[in-house]
This record gives sequence, structure tokens and C-alpha cells, in this order.
Amino acid sequence: MSTKQATTLGELKKSGYVSLPIKEEIRKNLLTKIRAKENPFPGIMGYEDTVIPDTERALLSRHNILFLGLRGQAKTRMARQMTELLDEYIPVVSGSEINDDPFNPISKYSRDLIEAKGDATPIEWLHKSKRYGEKLATPDVSVADLIGDIDPIKAANLKLSFADEEVLHYGIIPRSNRCIFVINELPDLQARIQVSLFNILEEGDLQIRGFKLRLPLDVMFVFTANPEDYTNRGSIVTPLKDRIQSQILTHYPKSIETALQITEQEAAINDEQKKTVVVSDLIKRLIEQIAFEARESELVDKKSGVSARLTISAYENAVSAAERRAIINGESNTQVWLSDLVGIIPSITGKIELVYEGEQEGPFQVAYNLLEKAIRTQFIQYFPNPETLKKKKGKEAAENPYKAITSWFDGGNSLNLFLEIKDDDKVQMLYKVSGLHALVKKYFNAGSEKENALLMELVLHGLAAYSLISKKVIDGRIEFKDLMGSMLNLGTQHYGEDDFNEEDFN
Repeated sequence: MSTKQATTLGELKKSGYVSLPIKEEIRKNLLTKIRAKENPFPGIMGYEDTVIPDTERALLSRHNILFLGLRGQAKTRMARQMTELLDEYIPVVSGSEINDDPFNPISKYSRDLIEAKGDATPIEWLHKSKRYGEKLATPDVSVADLIGDIDPIKAANLKLSFADEEVLHYGIIPRSNRCIFVINELPDLQARIQVSLFNILEEGDLQIRGFKLRLPLDVMFVFTANPEDYTNRGSIVTPLKDRIQSQILTHYPKSIETALQITEQEAAINDEQKKTVVVSDLIKRLIEQIAFEARESELVDKKSGVSARLTISAYENAVSAAERRAIINGESNTQVWLSDLVGIIPSITGKIELVYEGEQEGPFQVAYNLLEKAIRTQFIQYFPNPETLKKKKGKEAAENPYKAITSWFDGGNSLNLFLEIKDDDKVQMLYKVSGLHALVKKYFNAGSEKENALLMELVLHGLAAYSLISKKVIDGRIEFKDLMGSMLNLGTQHYGEDDFNEEDFN
């Protein structure tokens, strides 16, 4: 008989099954994966040399873990993936509320059942997907929620006194016996609730009210916390932090390439959208750059962080903006233009926490400025840096590759790119700007017409970001003009929330 076919305690004994504590079980399976050079945390990117090795070392050491990091750093996802390090199935005593090990029962129910039935005690098999418990720490969480309490209704129904162990109602932690249990945002737990975890972490048992009860639980604990919580909402009490053996620091992607992979993996873009909308590498990099700019911005609260969800939402919005435009214009396919990025502003404003100066500036203005900074940073990855060209004099200044374009605008010309214009009409309008196509062909000779047009659009936005021409978003269009004329007629570039019309973001 195979182990999995055993249905009674006697059959389980004959099968030769060996029961392991959960941390030994995880250690055993992790070692197998390491020897096979298999990634125990698939889909987690950017942590290959930092968080994942730290986590592996902690698990091999049989440690409880605290993931400490800002929001959107895959802390909970790491914890959830640990279930893949569990055995496929484990045996439990049938009817046990706390997943009692048939070889080592700890509840009164299971001890009494085994004493009465012996080897005939029925067992059932628990799949690893059911061996995960998770609780979001909130100020209203009680000791009874986590640990348990006396159940007066059960006592009345069974006609038992409150001194009888059978009248206990187990909390979520005892019910997670032989499981991985996660408490998210640990500092949000009141200090007195955190104190109730001391015994469980150190001695492995728990106490419910005045019961002389020793219940040696077998739980793998994973906690998550945000450094911001230590100062704003609460803190992890020192004795509890001392009992969590490994504290692992998480972080945001360190490179654009890693961030691109994460967004590509997580963005919810369906097949219909993929057929309709092409997203160039340029657009993808601009969207990722926004998050990098936000994390460095003096107007954004660094303690709160800028989640990877910002770029994921922005990417989805950019695709939807292009898709909507194509439907309105009756086009079967299109690409995301830079002008479509006006539509990602709502994805930015909802994902950043501003400091006082940022609040004064306004969320729309801050979001717009972050987009402009992203364009400024990425522009010089494709074309010469206008800042260095400004410093050149004489013959070198005359060779400025942007001279023909800025001269066209200086001659009184302007360009209005409507946000919902057809692709072909947009391409024709871009070709009207003298020197624009020639500049793109000089640096990118192999691109298709639409690829070249996107780069032409990038040049206009880039020159505006470097204050060589002016740009203003107004009335469903982006207006490019000469810088001096704009300053005289329109004032300096500064947009508040009222300057953005609702249709600009649809």
C-alpha cells in the first residue's frame, strides 16, 4: 500500500510514513530544489542576488521570517510561494480542527479519538494548498481572533464547565498548525496583541485565558512590515522582533530591465488588446522611468515608497488609451504614442504619497512633472543631449542637430497634435516639422514609418523637456510652439489640475 492510500492510523504506520516538523519539511524540499538548480520562487524578479538567497538561508536555518520593505515589493507573494516547498500531502486526524499529526496529536479531541480507536483511527490527507494561513494586521484584531477563547455556547450545548478543554474555540493560529502562517503589516497589531505571540514563537505553545494548557504548535511564521510603520502607525515590540530569527530587507527593482520584466509579467493585457495595440520598447521604458523618477523626487514621500503597481497600472492605461483611440477612429490596429501617455496620469496620482511641498504643487502637476522628467531622462538614450549642445560655441554650435527643428518653430510655426487623431493624420502632421524626419533618419535609419514617427514625436517632447520649444496640454491636444513666443503669450509652463480637461485622460 502506498502512503497516500492509508485511511487509518494502522495503515499509515504500515506504510512507513515519517512525520516531519514543518520547518524540517520545508528545509528538506528546499535542499532538493537547490541541488536541482531549480528556482524556489519563480516569477520573483530582481531578488536573485539579494532577497532570495537571504530567504533560502533563513529557511535552511528553520527560522521564522520578517520581510521588511516598502509597499509593492512582493513580500506577501514571497510568503505565498513558500507553499511550493511543502510536501504534496500530509496526514491529519479526521475531524481535527488543528490538523493534528496522527503520530503526535496535541488536541484533546485527537488524543481521545486515538485512545478510543487505536489503529482504527481515521485519517485524511491535507493538500499543501490548504496549509497556508494569512491575516492582515489591523488595530481591531484581538487575542481571541489569533489565539482563541472560551466558547460559552459550546459549553452550554455540551453541558461542560468552562474548565474543560473542549469548550475552547481555537483562533486562526492554532487552526494553522502544521501550516505556513503570515501576518501582514505586523506593526499595525496593538502591542498587547503582539505580546500574545511571544510564547508561540519562543516555546512553540500557546495559552488561552487561565487554562493550564500546553499546545505545542508546529507553525512556520512569516511576517511583513513597512519601515514607515515604525514611525507613523506603530512598531514591532522589541521582544517580539527579537524572537523572529531572520529579518530580510526587500527593495524595488534596481534596473529598468528588471522593472520591464515585472510589468510585462503582471500587466493584465488581453489577447484582443495585444492584437490591436503595439507597445514599443521606448514607451515601455518611459513608463518604467516614471517610477524611478518618483522614487527620487523631493515631492514624493520616500517613506511611503512607489509601488511597482504604478507602472503596471500605467502600462494598462496606456494600452487602453491607444485601444480607445483606435476604436473611435475605426482603426483595426495602432501603437501607443507619447501623446497617449497623457492618459496614464490617473495611474500616477493614485499611487504616490506627496510631502507638503508636493501637496502644494498638486497631484496632477506632480504626476505631469514626473512624466516630463521621465521623457527628459530617456530622450538622451536615443538622441544627443541638448544640455551639452547648449554649451558649444562657434562651428560646433552651428552643427546642432536640433537647429532646423527649433528654427521652424522660431519662424512662427506651431504643431497641434490632437490626442484622438488618426495614426496616418498624425504621421503627416509630424512630417510638416522641418528637419524632424531628417534627424530621426540620421540616428535611426532602419525603422518603419510608424517607428520613425514615434521617434519624431519623442524629439518634440524631448526638446520641450529641455526647454528648447514649448509644450502645453490643453483642450484634448498637445500644442508645440517656439519657446519665446509661448513665454510672451501664454506665460511659463505650469499646469494645475484645472488645466487638464476630463477628456484628456479618457
